[in-house]
Amino acid sequence: MTKIKVGVVGTGFIGPAHIEALRRLPNVEVAALCEVTAELAATKAAQLGIERSYTFDELLKQDDIQVVHICTPNFLHYSQSKAALLAGKHVVCEKPLAKDLHEAEELVELAAQTGLVNAVHFNLRYYPLARQMKAMHESGELGDVYSVMGSYLQDWLFYETDYSWRLEPDKSGNSRAIADIGSHLMDIIEYITGLKTVAVLADFNIIHKTRKKPLKPVETYSGKMLQPEDYADVPITTEDHANVLLRFNNGNRGVITVSQVAAGRKNQLKLEIAGSKKSFAWNSEAPNELWIGKRDGANEVLLRDPSLVHPDVRSIITFPGGHNEGFADTSKQMFKEVYAAIEAGKMPEKPTFPTFADGYRELLICEKILESNTKQAWVEV
Repeated sequence: MTKIKVGVVGTGFIGPAHIEALRRLPNVEVAALCEVTAELAATKAAQLGIERSYTFDELLKQDDIQVVHICTPNFLHYSQSKAALLAGKHVVCEKPLAKDLHEAEELVELAAQTGLVNAVHFNLRYYPLARQMKAMHESGELGDVYSVMGSYLQDWLFYETDYSWRLEPDKSGNSRAIADIGSHLMDIIEYITGLKTVAVLADFNIIHKTRKKPLKPVETYSGKMLQPEDYADVPITTEDHANVLLRFNNGNRGVITVSQVAAGRKNQLKLEIAGSKKSFAWNSEAPNELWIGKRDGANEVLLRDPSLVHPDVRSIITFPGGHNEGFADTSKQMFKEVYAAIEAGKMPEKPTFPTFADGYRELLICEKILESNTKQAWVEV
């Protein structure tokens, strides 16, 4: 078997997550790693057991590298995705696809012109029970969607001393909680329900107006307590918390809450979808259970089991019922579909995986949410 050779760009949290998932596909080889300097690339490649390491420009010159995964900070996504497409490489990009709509639109058009496979890493769609909800809705079991209530809660920025590049607009963009995790929530809502969000009313809050940025890399302080003089006070302009009212194209309503300062919530995406026949409730921190609510009869809990789900959901389940699958499996299942397209050498007519066009769509919704918060008014999408 000739394996598809991949180069992964960026080694923060998500880069190694991509690598781990890719290594679980039989037709893929993670052949190269890229970082901002040759020295850092070599160090990280050695740590992750990858033979070749490059800077970005060097990576694109490697003729045998067919696919590039962009796992860098947000401000690099547009330029690196564009360069990779122009170099004839298929591209899997982290979200957001770009920092603004013009950049995202250019990438969608360029990807279409080149005919190369393009994907955005909205991996949370690939929890099997998320696809099960979609299948149940499409088969008429949910009925018309009356309302959607969603939340995405984390606590990794709970303290004023919690700090990351994601807090800096020049690297992350003008929205944080909504762009970072709210984009996953908006994507999965439209994916499951088939509805389009047509208007938004947003209200943001910055809990920590000032945060303490470490003056040296945190690793430097391993095993030590940081002193007051080890920090600089940095004003914060992006949201810790957001509430958004939604209007859908079927005339009905939704609401989402997004927070990165919710103590104890490590990474919880939660959905409650009320339909004219049933309701669904699902929570990514207990991803193998789907609650199904009924008015006239006993409620149910469906456990993730290939023998119990819709036939088209089985392709993204690897293990039997009771053998739980979680976050790491979502990327594997998404990449399985992406790499089937790469093996075929072209984009499918109707891709099952999230594409650059989906990345553009979520960026559009996020920009309208940002505009709504600024105006403190309803904004049409």
